[in-house]
Amino acid sequence: MQLDTQAMAFCASETNINLNQVMATLNLLIKEDCTVPFIARYRKEATSNLDEVQIRDIKDKYEEYLEREKRRAYILETIEKMGMLTKELKAKILDSTNINQLEDLYAPYKAKKKTKAMIAKEQGLEPLASDLLSGALKLSEESKIKNFVKGEIKNLDDALAGASDIITEMFSHDTEIKEKLREEYWVSAKIRSSLRKDADKIKDFDKFKDFFEFEEQISKIKDTKNTHRFMAMRRGMNLKVLKLEVILEGEYGTKLIQEIHFPKGEAHPNFDFLEKLAAKAFNSSIATSLDLEVKSELKKIADIAAIDVFGVNLKNLLLQPYLGSKPVLAIDPGIRTGCKVIVIDATGKFIGDHVIYPFQPRMDIAGSKIIIEKMIEAFDIKHIAIGNGTNGRETLEFLEDHIKLVKDGVVAATLISESGASIYSASDIAREEFPDKDVTVRGAISIGRRFQDPLAELVKIDPKSIGVGQYQHDVNQIKLKKSLESVVESCVNYVGVDLNTASAPLLSYISGIGPSVAKNIVKHRDRNGFFKTRTQLLEIARFSQKIFEQSAGFLRIYGGDNGLDATFIHPEKYEFLDLWCKQNKIQTKDLTSNPELIAKLEADKELKEKIGPLTFKDILASLKAPAQDPRSEFKSIEFRKDIRKIDDLKIGTWYTGVVENITNFGAFVDIGLKESGLLHISQIADEFIENPMDKLTVGQELKVRVIEIDHSRGRISLSCKSDGSVNYDKGEKNSPHQSKKNKQNAPTEIRNNAFAKLSNLKLK
Repeated sequence: MQLDTQAMAFCASETNINLNQVMATLNLLIKEDCTVPFIARYRKEATSNLDEVQIRDIKDKYEEYLEREKRRAYILETIEKMGMLTKELKAKILDSTNINQLEDLYAPYKAKKKTKAMIAKEQGLEPLASDLLSGALKLSEESKIKNFVKGEIKNLDDALAGASDIITEMFSHDTEIKEKLREEYWVSAKIRSSLRKDADKIKDFDKFKDFFEFEEQISKIKDTKNTHRFMAMRRGMNLKVLKLEVILEGEYGTKLIQEIHFPKGEAHPNFDFLEKLAAKAFNSSIATSLDLEVKSELKKIADIAAIDVFGVNLKNLLLQPYLGSKPVLAIDPGIRTGCKVIVIDATGKFIGDHVIYPFQPRMDIAGSKIIIEKMIEAFDIKHIAIGNGTNGRETLEFLEDHIKLVKDGVVAATLISESGASIYSASDIAREEFPDKDVTVRGAISIGRRFQDPLAELVKIDPKSIGVGQYQHDVNQIKLKKSLESVVESCVNYVGVDLNTASAPLLSYISGIGPSVAKNIVKHRDRNGFFKTRTQLLEIARFSQKIFEQSAGFLRIYGGDNGLDATFIHPEKYEFLDLWCKQNKIQTKDLTSNPELIAKLEADKELKEKIGPLTFKDILASLKAPAQDPRSEFKSIEFRKDIRKIDDLKIGTWYTGVVENITNFGAFVDIGLKESGLLHISQIADEFIENPMDKLTVGQELKVRVIEIDHSRGRISLSCKSDGSVNYDKGEKNSPHQSKKNKQNAPTEIRNNAFAKLSNLKLK
């Protein structure tokens, strides 16, 4: 496939990446059909060390260019077939630099019903409109205007009405006016929201009370740290609670039309007549069109911001510390139907399940205690994972109060996020894995496995169901899916997988593999036993040489025939290392365990030159690494034991917390209660910060101070600031709803608005 040179130049310009790097990257992506993870890790010499973000950016910009040019070609072809493509119009279409400009030029030619202006032109009124606009004919010269009264034009009023329609449409379709107004809108226009009539009949309408009377500059709300406010307003609009308008105050639009089409101003003989038509064109057509366009563009900007936040949170969640190969007892808490208890072995294999009833109505504490203790003893359990949903905290309390090994700290009991576990338990993947188990048992298995290895288990769940985003149901679902799948793919390949234990869903995200080939790998493994070498992959049905090239380096084999197969070193480089080992009269397996030999290899400048310095550096890093998994091991977080309900909290006291979710306006922190606390952006650090992600990551442990409790609504406000106070100036800067005249109420107002946004995030 021939690459488009103009598209490559566009990519280089848009991404600020060297053209040679862009060309090399696109050649690998398109001509050689390589994946992004493969290029980023194994083609560093070719791209001069571009990372995955840069490679994806090049890919997106290339596709964006091709899509725009496809639309340009369609518009040119369509207008040409209509016989209306003049040299001037063609030049304008070819000179357009974005989709909006193209659509403005195409708008008058789109297939549609005849407009009043079209009918007036057919009736021969175009010369009249032209003369009135130029001033060659005055409105007072009725005798001349009567010359146009013929056919379907019955009188003077009909003639003037038709001419008015032609002039108004001319103003409305003027691309120069539209482009200048578009620029002005992004600088000066405001977005205004108001309460719709009968909105109080909508359920939970008051969740949007911050926006019942609200307006903000477009230039401010398009900032990525503010776009969540637009998403909240838009949701209110879609629920028919809010009316949302884009407003350009003043007479800029009308004056602009005047300057371009009748610049003489009041000296023009038909000024009053034309001024009314200009106002009509702006208010009825241009303003309406730009209202929709600006809201659409804001939605795109907000989507990108929300998807980016979701992607960063998801990445941090997938790469969080893992327990590893240790047996786990997992509990899916329940009340009436009991708590489902399961055991999985060190490899994640399901061993068995039981049900305990430590709560009302059965309240069998003694029986529950016996079952848990026997399971701990029988399977040498040192770790218990508890779903953090309904009754999760109470289940943890039961273990801490009644199970001696837990009370003494011999067995660690940990609350684990169960977001998405119910989605998994009812999925085809879960039914295929455990066809004879009900959804609660499958959910408990998922909780246990995600404790052992979050990445391996969470890949089985739709990423947007994991619960670390904002407005995930409102953003463009195609773009969200594409982005989140890219994040999962990136994380899986960054970590790599054990070829002999990985599930099909996990393998499917490995570079070049996909779902069907992943299933074939598992089937082959089940039939023939564990893989001994990476080259055995080529025996699998549909596992081509190309798939091997793209995937082999990310698939590890521990205890196999070749020690290099347990590393990230790609098989295509084995021959260099094998030859070096032969020349130095050593076995290749010695290279992976002998620091002195690795140091000798590192000093070989000739080999470094042959392999390439960037790849050579990666090879050395793989040989030196005691474990290839780049994630850190799980460290248990100890919540305060003296808090079990919100009433136990004390204002001003510090507590251990874990970041659950990050948004543009702050973070939600688990401090060991049912209720998460809000850490507003103004309370994250002593200094002013622009973005919560500059300081926080999902899964991060931190110390937080309780600064306010709303017992009636179950709301907890937190701070990481050394004195726990609100910086009013910075608080106001971060809170668009804070009223200057009510500045003394700033702390409460900031937090209430943030909690209101939390409510909006949770609206379904």
